[in-house]
Amino acid sequence: MDTSTTTRLPTEILINELQSYGARLVDPKAGHESRRGGAGPSDHKPMTIDGMTVMVPVHTAPAFESPYLVDKPDEEGKSRISRDGRVLGEVSFPLRPRFYERTTADGVPYSQIAVLHGRDVLATTVLQTCIRYQSRTKTCQFCAIGQSLAAGRTIAHKTPEQLAEVAKAAIELDGVKHMVMTTGTPKGPDRGASILADSARAIKAAVDIPIQAQCEPPEDDAWFQIMKDAGVDALGMHLEVVTPEVRARIMPGKAQVSIEKYMASFKAAVEVFGRGQVSTYILAGLGDTREAILDICEKLVAIGVYPFVVPFVPISGTPLESHPAPKPDFMHSILGPLSKMLVDSGLKAVDIKAGCGKCGACSALSTYERMLTK
Repeated sequence: MDTSTTTRLPTEILINELQSYGARLVDPKAGHESRRGGAGPSDHKPMTIDGMTVMVPVHTAPAFESPYLVDKPDEEGKSRISRDGRVLGEVSFPLRPRFYERTTADGVPYSQIAVLHGRDVLATTVLQTCIRYQSRTKTCQFCAIGQSLAAGRTIAHKTPEQLAEVAKAAIELDGVKHMVMTTGTPKGPDRGASILADSARAIKAAVDIPIQAQCEPPEDDAWFQIMKDAGVDALGMHLEVVTPEVRARIMPGKAQVSIEKYMASFKAAVEVFGRGQVSTYILAGLGDTREAILDICEKLVAIGVYPFVVPFVPISGTPLESHPAPKPDFMHSILGPLSKMLVDSGLKAVDIKAGCGKCGACSALSTYERMLTK
């Protein structure tokens, strides 16, 4: 490969391109192991570019044909990234977490309880089952929550005691800074809030770490205060898709929870957790137009909710595994104006206490914000 010519791309543009196209690795073993399928982010590897750790697809169909090539890392773990023989920048790979070497007293590997996301985030799916996943007529078409369980990479229910034990080790051994707890949706009107509160209570009794919990909107808004009192610092309730007809097609079960219910729950949650501490995931590239995404983002920002817009990444083994990822230009057309909207409103990723928006590894959004505030 001719590396005599170096062309530097702006960091936010390079991250955008990589998250849309993915990357081919000269050394597939670079960094710590990645996983195919399962609860997201999946089919990725974390890479650090200009101080930002991002999740880059490496096991997806687009990644196998990506124009971006990442060299084998040197002794310091640094690699060059190139396109058509032109070096565009340098990336490094976070190393395998040390807490992965441990197991619980009852013999469960710590990595089956929680995993490292990005560079310094501990993430877990407390319940690895979901009422919507049991039926293909109800399941979210992008979801692979059952794959990790079927492959034996995790356990169905992580107990509060197990989560507390692993969180303590991840902080002490790997310097983890915050934690994300999500869950498949169980039966019952709390939508998982109860099990998340129990988990947070146990973790906070063992260690002081900011926690984001993620669930569907509970039927009763009282659960927001219960979660906050248990030790949850930030809350994620994920829309994923915003246009009614696209919601019905992509996630037929979850679409039965209306946008109106989400907006009412967002307002109630912001009253408890504060502006900027409630967020929602929006997957760009599944059929929502740029205008539809920016329109709902404007409404969310107005009530103090951080809209974390990420490019859709097809996960192997799901009905959407062959669905194309969004083009970088489409993402740029959303993230540019959205980042300005967020900065102007005082809702910035760096101010979120914990969670996906704070980590920012699954989208270039926080890099766009950083460029505006330099």
